[in-house]
Amino acid sequence: MVGSGPGEAYDGRMTRIVAVQGALPPNWYPQGEITRMVGSACRLPRGDREVLERVHASSGVTGRHLVLPIDEYAGLDGFGARNDAFVHGALDLGRDAIQGALDQAGLHARDVDLVVSTSVTGIAAPSLEARLAASLGLRPDVKRVPVFGLGCVAGAAGLARLHDYLTGHPEETALLLSVELCSLTLQRADASMQNLVAGALFGDGAAAALAVGSRRDGVPPDGPEIVATRSHLFPGTEELLGWTIGDTGFHIMLGSDLPDLVRGQLGPVVHGFLADHEIKAGDVTAWVCHPGGPKVLDAVRDAVDLPARALELTWRSLAEVGNLSSASVLHILRDTLALRPPPPGTPGLLLAMGPGFCVELVLLRW
Repeated sequence: MVGSGPGEAYDGRMTRIVAVQGALPPNWYPQGEITRMVGSACRLPRGDREVLERVHASSGVTGRHLVLPIDEYAGLDGFGARNDAFVHGALDLGRDAIQGALDQAGLHARDVDLVVSTSVTGIAAPSLEARLAASLGLRPDVKRVPVFGLGCVAGAAGLARLHDYLTGHPEETALLLSVELCSLTLQRADASMQNLVAGALFGDGAAAALAVGSRRDGVPPDGPEIVATRSHLFPGTEELLGWTIGDTGFHIMLGSDLPDLVRGQLGPVVHGFLADHEIKAGDVTAWVCHPGGPKVLDAVRDAVDLPARALELTWRSLAEVGNLSSASVLHILRDTLALRPPPPGTPGLLLAMGPGFCVELVLLRW
């Protein structure tokens, strides 16, 4: 039964997601053009450029949006200039995503009681939502939780934390904002395979999701309910994914054995979570999965024994916009709702993975 596990009785009190909105920069480029930019930025000799071209061609990405025009990246000198570009671009995209979500739900900024904001591609203090508060019309007493360090998992984890809050404040409204400008983290003069793979996969974008508690009145009764969540850390995997910080900013840590870890250890976590709610993988009508990359997506499919088309919208998002880090899973949730809404009352599972190494699971009911 969706919504009840061992010893639990479903009482009908669930968080409901009432709007999901994505935002992308206007600068879109085909993968081949980005490949040439990365090769030039990383100062690769001819032999290494052939490796780069193979990596980019096998990424599953056909094009991406960049926060800056592509010819401006060569002029970014040092972490300070990169971070200034992050703050400027993040505020524009974040504003668009939040306002779009509010309009979609028929709500105003003053209706929001809590904002969780997340990014792992830049630093802002005051945080992004604080800088946006006045122009958007957020109340002075809005509660704010800026999050850094969760990486790609933060879209799913952010929804889970909204659910935690709204379970205790069922009359309220909560907002999640994700802004990731991954292109600004590309390291020049770095020919490491990790940097080349990151340059092949990651794009720029933002997303916002609005959720309401079970006793929040005045919102149309549309959107999936969050039934339950689960977080899981895999011990001894801290070096597999994340950043090291240097004078030029964020340097990617990306372990080559990450797909093997996912293939070997993700399945029991997912199946155990579903089983606690008396659900089998075959009962799930929509899999909303973060697009970690082709090898990771193949590993997810193998680990959970998914049908071939279960991750089709995830593959589509990867192809069209690349991996948007924490914003990607929210874009895919939006696409699921818009393009392939599952049958009402059926279960869905939203999942993402990130530094730690960790996975976050969000059980939905459509």
